[in-house]
Amino acid sequence: MASALEDPVLERYFKGHKAAITSVDFSPSGKQLATASWDTFLMLWNCKPQARAFRFVGHKDVVTSVQFSPHGNLLASASRDRTVRLWIPDKRGKSSEFKAHTAPVRSVDFSADGQFLATASEDKSIKVWNMYRQRFLYSLYRHTHWVRCAKFSPDGRLIVSCSEDKTIKIWDTTNKQCVNNFSDSVGFANFVDFNPNGTCIASAGSDHTVKIWDIRVNKLLQHYQVHSGGVNCVSFHPSGHYLITASSDGTLKILDLLEGRLIYTLQGHTGPVFTVSFSKGGELFSSGGTDAQVLLWRTNFDDLNCKDMIKRNLKRLHFDASPHLADIYPRTPHPHEGKIETIETTDTTTVRTLADKSEEISGYFLNPSLLSSECSPTSLKKKTEDMSDLPSESQRSIPLALTDALEHIMEQLNVLTQTVSILEQRLTLTEDKLKDCLENQQRLFNVIQHKS
Repeated sequence: MASALEDPVLERYFKGHKAAITSVDFSPSGKQLATASWDTFLMLWNCKPQARAFRFVGHKDVVTSVQFSPHGNLLASASRDRTVRLWIPDKRGKSSEFKAHTAPVRSVDFSADGQFLATASEDKSIKVWNMYRQRFLYSLYRHTHWVRCAKFSPDGRLIVSCSEDKTIKIWDTTNKQCVNNFSDSVGFANFVDFNPNGTCIASAGSDHTVKIWDIRVNKLLQHYQVHSGGVNCVSFHPSGHYLITASSDGTLKILDLLEGRLIYTLQGHTGPVFTVSFSKGGELFSSGGTDAQVLLWRTNFDDLNCKDMIKRNLKRLHFDASPHLADIYPRTPHPHEGKIETIETTDTTTVRTLADKSEEISGYFLNPSLLSSECSPTSLKKKTEDMSDLPSESQRSIPLALTDALEHIMEQLNVLTQTVSILEQRLTLTEDKLKDCLENQQRLFNVIQHKS
């Protein structure tokens, strides 16, 4: 079992998509990885070395979200083509299409028992589908702008959603009512999800923040401002102890939630990172973004038994306990206090730098296949964890929210252009008809004059 002080390592990367990666998800067994992309395709990768990948063709526009069902026998995807598809994850990749949304669909999420699917759309609604009968059940309407994400709670009794109306809403799946509402005056959440025991939600903010809310006492527990760009996605470790974040600043960051600290900054991507996800057991995680690469990482830093950790969390998060001050103000030294971790990767190498007490850095270039090499030591001044390795201006890209806004404006301009074109055609027809009427009137006038 890995030591608690071991660092995450880039195991391998997958190249096959022709455009940005929007979503990644591991199969329940952890042996396969599904990815969605702006290139309109889904891809299914085997995590074993040199295994074949399958490309699934069917969507007619950007694929925005992908997820395995809890049993691994289905794959759901959402697209800007306004449809949701269910795929059989094998080499044939057969799919069925669901149509109910009237605008691009942004996310898909299975309930833990696999009976239901929640979809979020730019038509301002969340829709819930029955998976056994494969039919639409009901819609949830209260958001006043595009809904970006909707997720079931672990017990399936609640749904959390986030929207560009700057609210996060909690819904009761029994009475289909909105039972809670968190609002933000600064930005909106790009992504939300429940922690593994369902007591808290994490939101990824367009305003560069990550927030943890306790839904039982309706309190903001933690507020992290560690990114220099919009946060696009978060993923809880199955233990609930760690949260990994993906940002438009090009980095992944790993937060220790029990200590309330940033412990790792991972720089494997060459542009904005849109998606990240832990495997179901937490031993791996994967990420993707505008560089069209899918990176597969080995977690390494958590050697605690997940079941023990969940029991401990349940004990800590009991109703009788006061809001979790230990989450916000750490009272004990952090196991990573002695060093600041930054892991940088290129296509073929992982660069690991550790800042020790003497403020000297020894760099190790770790090839994902060989994991061995040498590097001469250099010195570097320590940085604070919250500001570690922020990208330079040249590395930063356009925030996802701005990209979406520009795309929305372009869509509206296209609609206006089409409308003007239709109006011009109608005006031409009207002019032709008016000309015919005038000519007929002139003929009648000439006939009447001739007779008189």
